[in-house]
Amino acid sequence: MGLNRAHVGRGPVRHRRMAPHPHAFEVDSFFLMLPMRSLRIRPEPALHRNRRAWVSFHDADHGEGGEDALAWCEALLEREGIDGVDGEIWLQCFPRVAGHAFKPVSFWYCERRDGTVRAVLAEVHNTFGERHVYLLEGEGLAYGAEVQARKVFHVSPFAKVQGQYRFRFHRRTGSDARCIARIDLDDDSGRALLQTSIAGQLEPLSAAALRRAALAQPLHSWMLVARIHWHALRLWLKGVPWFSKPLPPTELVSR
Repeated sequence: MGLNRAHVGRGPVRHRRMAPHPHAFEVDSFFLMLPMRSLRIRPEPALHRNRRAWVSFHDADHGEGGEDALAWCEALLEREGIDGVDGEIWLQCFPRVAGHAFKPVSFWYCERRDGTVRAVLAEVHNTFGERHVYLLEGEGLAYGAEVQARKVFHVSPFAKVQGQYRFRFHRRTGSDARCIARIDLDDDSGRALLQTSIAGQLEPLSAAALRRAALAQPLHSWMLVARIHWHALRLWLKGVPWFSKPLPPTELVSR
């Protein structure tokens, strides 16, 4: 396996609700795309890892909150019987900005040596300090293909813990590198409820790239949280039903 470069992604976060009342928004964002195994061998000097900076990455924001998030991911794969991950493990995540961590969902792309994807971990956190991991794997999993998982974890008070998620991940490398992570939700009857995505153009991570992203959105994570609360108020005013938080799943991982 050759060493891969860390990247910064810049693009929109989109959220569209179809039922029971239509509502949609789009906000600019930036995120990190980190080749965790390559960084284990050769750290990236421009990445402020586990130390204070305006834009930084902290291992403790992922997994079990330890000092080595990659070790947590590899241990989980082994525990779940996922073999063949002999290539890169990419982590797509939001960085800390001004010391604030906003991590609604992070994606671990676990690849074979030939660059095809063997498994994806969708690591979800809610605002109640709870987390859950959707483990996506199997013959149908590939970049560009759709895979499904049963919703078992409470995220929004405006959606029941029921239905089916549909995941699709796109990756494009080269001079016009880009990635898209889509998560849509259907109810038990197959009716579309939500369409969400995180997308962005990728550029190699450097001090200049991080500076451009931070200058464009100096309070990135704080503003995302503020906008989410603003749109939650608008949903409430539209009369979208509010659902109390159920108990979290007994198991951390669902497949």
